[in-house]
Order: sequence, then structure tokens, then C-alpha cells
Amino acid sequence: MPSALLELRNLSKSYDSVAAVDRVSVSLATGEFLSFLGPSGSGKTSTLAMIAGLVEPSSGEILLESKPLNPLPPYRRNIGMVFQNYALFPHMTVAKNIAFPLEMRRMPKSEIAARVTRVLSLVGLEKYGSRIPSQLSGGQQQRIALARAMVFEPPLLLMDEPLGALDKKLREQMQLEIKALHRKLGMSIIYVTHDQEEALTMSDRIAVFNNGRIEQIGLASELYEEPATRFVANFIGETNLFSGTVTEVAAGYCLVAADGLRFRARHRSGIAQGQPVFVAVRPERTLLSDPKSLAGSTENVVSGDVAELIYLGKSRKYVVRVAGTQVTALQQITSSGGASFNIGDAVVVHWNAVDAVTIADSVRSVAASNPVMLSRSGEPPKGAVLARCGALEQSSR
Repeated sequence: MPSALLELRNLSKSYDSVAAVDRVSVSLATGEFLSFLGPSGSGKTSTLAMIAGLVEPSSGEILLESKPLNPLPPYRRNIGMVFQNYALFPHMTVAKNIAFPLEMRRMPKSEIAARVTRVLSLVGLEKYGSRIPSQLSGGQQQRIALARAMVFEPPLLLMDEPLGALDKKLREQMQLEIKALHRKLGMSIIYVTHDQEEALTMSDRIAVFNNGRIEQIGLASELYEEPATRFVANFIGETNLFSGTVTEVAAGYCLVAADGLRFRARHRSGIAQGQPVFVAVRPERTLLSDPKSLAGSTENVVSGDVAELIYLGKSRKYVVRVAGTQVTALQQITSSGGASFNIGDAVVVHWNAVDAVTIADSVRSVAASNPVMLSRSGEPPKGAVLARCGALEQSSR
């Protein structure tokens, strides 16, 4: 494991009686790309602002290369920062914008010129040094903001929703370009976003914020496949959730009973008999069939009728009305077309046990990969199918 470049220790920020950031503890490895992901007001930007020195913490410590940052003003922290609105000087040329942090550090003119030329080449704008920002596109301006943040070679680069003002196609292109620069230069980056797909695309690890705390931190695949809380399961992609109580655990699986139906779901460490749980199933892991084809099946099958049908090009998204709630199924469209259904059709939604995971109804523990606080989870969703778990034999994953 690479050494920790940055450490946050029980970092908190309160405004009057409101905790914007509540005891956040996390570390960033040297050369790591870590995203802070969460909805508006979740605390991710406030945490970034405290690292940058733009906001003073109410309590807790910030260490960069094992040295405390709390006493230092922003200009002495030697941290690069890229904002959503670019924050370029409109009256300066591109080259002067990039050179500005070097001039503030009183570097020799020859060194400044060499560095400006180098970073302009890195971001693919070596021919634009004499232009002013208003003569550039949004994507080009964002590249200049990135070049200015990198030019003084800071140990840490902070990025606050840097692509939020760009259209979808350009945003996706810039995601790949920033990730390529990260790999090429080995930069350490903390990236704030509310876009789940953006975080999944770019990050080495993702910290999911909610109500001022980090609910879970880990690899993108870990968050998607093994969400620790109901919030994470809902926020990272779509999911179907069924609420219930564990009655028995064995061989790594649970038997889930709901209104005479039976499901199977993966058990996870720490969930005990009698504990309230949610069972999460991703829409793309479900199958949709005609009821006659599964007649007599009693496990991992939910019957209902199609309430909504959305054509997505490469797939069809079905919303199925089931016993007072809804289940979402995502079905890929193959070259042969495959089975399709219309609104009002009777269908069954079914899935493999390995594709369903149990989540504790109330989680407050420490993530194994980092000392982060996991937040409280909410109440069960209204109209959710009531589920109960029992023992099953383990099957291969």
C-alpha cells in the first residue's frame, strides 16, 4: 500500500447547530485518484474547502505529508485547485494565466517559460498561449484551469465539480483526458462530484458522502457490488430494495420470504439472525419472462404487470407493478431481438441468488479499508416487499 499523502482525522465543520461535516476520517495515498461523491449538501465540497484552507474546521486535523495544514493559510499549503467556473483571469492571455502561480512564487523567467510550454503541451493547447480565455471553448478553458493548477507541481490537486458546466459529450471526453493525465503524471487527486457515472469512470476509490459523513469508501466495483448501506445502494446506480428480517443464516446465503414468495440472497458479514435487513438487486441482474415459462417456480420470482416501458437504444427498461410497490428490470436488446413486453402485460421478474445482496437496515461501523464513519440509514421504503431470510446451500459465484 502506497504511503499516505493526506490524512483527515475526525474532521468536522458546523454552522450554528448544523453539522455540515461530521467527524470525517480518510486518507489519500500518494498518486491516488479519490472521488468525493454525494448529493448537494452532503458535505463533500465543505470537506474539500477545509483541505484547501478556504473554510476553517470546527474540529479535527488535516495532515499533508505528515505535516499539519490547519494553521496554514491557503497560499502556503501548496495545493492545486480546479473550480467548476474555471476562475481564469479574463484580461490575461492563456500563457499569463498559467504563469501566474509561478510568478507568485518568484521563479526565474526562464523556468516559468519552460513550465508553461510543458503544461500547454500536456493539455494539448500548445498553440493557444497568446489567446485570452473568452476566445476559447468551455473544454479548452477547463484545460487551461487544469494546466494552471498543475504547473507548480503541487503534491495534491483538488478538483471541485470541474466538468459540471460542460455538455455530456465534452464532459465524457474530459473525464478520459484527466484520467490519462493522472496516470501519466502520477498526480494525487481529490475530485468532488455528484455524478455517479463520472466517479465510477475516473476514480481509484470513491468516498460516498451523506448527511456530512462518509457512508462507505472503496473501489467502484466494491461500492456497486457490495453496498454497505441502503443509501449507497440507491445512490450508486439503480437498485431494487426489499425490506425484511433475518431468520437464519447458513452457507453464505439467506432465504427471503415475502407474502408467500421465496428469494435467495447473499449473506454478508455482521448480519445476524433476527436483524432487519434490505435485499438489493440491480435492474440489469434481473430477467423478465412470461408467467407461463416459470409456472411452478417459487424461488427468486416476483409476479406483476408492466407499468412503464422505456426504450434506451441498447436496452429496454421495464417498471413492473408488484404488490403495492415497483420493481425495475433492465433487459439488453440482442441482435435476435429477444422477448419484449408491453404496458399492461403480466410478467415475472426473476434473478440469480448470487446477484442479490443483504444490507443491514441500520449500519454504524468502520469500513475495513479506511477509518471512516458510516452513517445512519433511513426508514424502509414505503410499500416495500416484506422479506425474511433463512438458510440455503452456497452456490458458485
